[in-house]
Amino acid sequence: MPAQLLPASAAAFQTRSAPNIVLNTKVDPWLTATLKRINRIKRPLNSVPQHFRCLTETLASPSAIWTLCSLLLAKAPESELVHDDNPLIEAVFNYKMVAIEAYIVHVDMVSQNEVAFKLTPETIDALIEYHKEIHSKDTSASTWNWSEKEIQLKRLQEDFKQAINKYVYRTGAMALEGLEEDGAGELLCGRAEEVKTAIMGLFLPLLPPPPRPVDIARPTPVLPSSTGAENWWQPTLPSQFTSGRDTFSYAPSNSTVYTTADSGSGMWAGMDAGMDFGMDAGMDTSMFFDDVPAMNSPTSSSSYSDPYTSGSPSPPQFYSLPVTSAPMSQPLPLPSLLTSQQCGTSTGFGGFGWDNYQNFVAAPTSYAM
Repeated sequence: MPAQLLPASAAAFQTRSAPNIVLNTKVDPWLTATLKRINRIKRPLNSVPQHFRCLTETLASPSAIWTLCSLLLAKAPESELVHDDNPLIEAVFNYKMVAIEAYIVHVDMVSQNEVAFKLTPETIDALIEYHKEIHSKDTSASTWNWSEKEIQLKRLQEDFKQAINKYVYRTGAMALEGLEEDGAGELLCGRAEEVKTAIMGLFLPLLPPPPRPVDIARPTPVLPSSTGAENWWQPTLPSQFTSGRDTFSYAPSNSTVYTTADSGSGMWAGMDAGMDFGMDAGMDTSMFFDDVPAMNSPTSSSSYSDPYTSGSPSPPQFYSLPVTSAPMSQPLPLPSLLTSQQCGTSTGFGGFGWDNYQNFVAAPTSYAM
């Protein structure tokens, strides 16, 4: 039902006045029977105006107080209640029954077909006192303290005061069947539970502010500090490369060392392989040595010199990379050429003769640091 259809007496902090009653052009039989039952003096109820007058005088009587429901409320805060093994003693000393009384301010049997109740000033004062002295203390004790706790508590009490004064209970017009003598009455058909739930819903808890997020102290990242500019760009090698001692030795810069590497080892290995191949094939291996020119032994070649005498101690063996090398006199043949030669009449090294082999072998070359 829209709020503007309620009379001014239904507003908050308004004094009681005669109820606003709207009847239909035809009165329901149940309303006529109810009015005849509660009237001590027999009054004629043959028309709509007669019903209107009788109902208005009955509901406007100071004794026309309705009991909507009853609430079981505590007499003291939780910390002051009596504790006993007998639950009956606790109920007697700790709780009291408060009747929620109201009076009718509006009856509409045309558009909304409902009746509206407003709480009496005595009931409103009793609920406000309970909220201030008991409910507020209990909800304050159950929450932690913060700077604006008292301000929030007073605001909570003021909000409840406004809400309980504005509260109006609306129900169907059939509730008038509970009308008794002198206009008093009681809600029937389980409507009392609706009022109890609505009133207890006005007792709101005190909600503390949400806890502030804790700032996590994160450690400041440590930048690599350097007192000097040397060696800071060099990468760090793994431990397996730095834990052991160096396995290489380096020659001093002021000495000249000549390598004793056998540069012709590849040639001798190739010849041995050719001999083995020729022997296996039943060939005459003397041809391999006919064309071989007289070559000095690598150890007796004039290209190598021994700066140390026979009486001097043996020098340490150092390995030095060759600085220069003799270029190949002819590029390597393609694999197709090798295949074609293997299919020919050349002998030795699988068709790759000694004449071709000399093209790939350079004379021993001396290497100097």
